[in-house]
Amino acid sequence: MIEGSALSDTVTSIEQSAQSVIPSSAYAGQTADAADFIALLKPRVMSLVIFTAFVGMLAAPGTMHPVLALAAITLIAIGAGASGALNMWFDADIDAVMERTANRPIPAGKVTPGDALGFGLTLSIASVVLLGLIVNVTSAALLALTIFFYVVVYTMWLKRRTPQNIVIGGAAGAFPPMIGWAAVTDSVTIESIVLFGIIFLWTPPHFWALSLFLKKDYEKVSVPMLPVVAGVAATRRQILLYSLLVVPCGVAPYFMGFAGVFYGVVASLLGVVFLGLAVQVWRGVEKSDRKLFWFSIIYLFGVFAALAGERIVEGLMA
Repeated sequence: MIEGSALSDTVTSIEQSAQSVIPSSAYAGQTADAADFIALLKPRVMSLVIFTAFVGMLAAPGTMHPVLALAAITLIAIGAGASGALNMWFDADIDAVMERTANRPIPAGKVTPGDALGFGLTLSIASVVLLGLIVNVTSAALLALTIFFYVVVYTMWLKRRTPQNIVIGGAAGAFPPMIGWAAVTDSVTIESIVLFGIIFLWTPPHFWALSLFLKKDYEKVSVPMLPVVAGVAATRRQILLYSLLVVPCGVAPYFMGFAGVFYGVVASLLGVVFLGLAVQVWRGVEKSDRKLFWFSIIYLFGVFAALAGERIVEGLMA
C-alpha cells in the first residue's frame, strides 16, 4: 500500500529537486506553443497505445458504430497522453540530467511544471469521464486504472525505488488492448487478458535491453534500473527468461482459437527471431542489446498487426 504521507513527502522532494535543477528563470521569456504540449503527451508512446487498443477492438467479438469506435480510440489516446504529461511533470528533475530526455518540454524550459501538471490532470479526468459516458463504465474504469498505475504506481512509487519497476509498472502499457476489448464487449475476458499478457511480458526485455546501452544515464540520476543495481550479467539472464515467456504467450491467441493460421505463423517466426536475439544478449554479443531493443518494437507491432489483418480480412469476406 502507498501511504499518503510518504507519497506527499516524495512529491515535495521531487519538486524541490526539480527547482534546483531547472530554476524558474529558465522559463522566463519563453512561451509554450501547441507542439510543446503535444510533446508532453509522448506521441510515440501514444501511437502504440492507439494501435494496440484498436487491435483489441478489432479482435473483440461484436461490433461498434464507427463514430463510437473513433470516440473510444481518441479518448483512450488522450488518457494515455495525459499520463505521459504527468510522468514528465514528476520526472522533470531527472529528465534534466539524462541526455536522452534533456530536451523534453519541462527541462528545456518551454513548459512550466505547473502547466504540465494542470494539463495532465485535466486530460486524465476528461478522458475517463467521457469514455464512461459515451462508451461504457468498464472501459473507463480500465483507463482510470491505467493512468493511476502509470503515474502513481510506476512513476511515483516504483521507478526510483526498485529494479522491478519495469516488471510491475509494465502493466500500465499492457492495458490498452484490454480497454479496446472492453469498449466493444463491456467486459474483461481471458482473451483480452492474453493480449494484456503479451505486452506485459514483452516490456521487461524491451526496456532492459534499452537500459543496457543507456546504463550510464540511469546511473547519473540514481534510477535503480536492473543493470545499475544487479549488473549487466544478471540483466542479460532476466532478458532471456522473460523472452522465453513472451514468445509462447505471443502464439497463445492461435492455440486459444481467437486468431488464425496466418497469425500463428507470423507470431511464431517473429518469436524465433526475438528469442534468438535474446540469446545473443545473454551471451554478450556486441550491440545485441540494441538489436533486441529495436526488433522488439517490430515484434510487438508485427504480432498485433497480424491479428488486426486477420480480423479485417474476415470482415471483408463476411
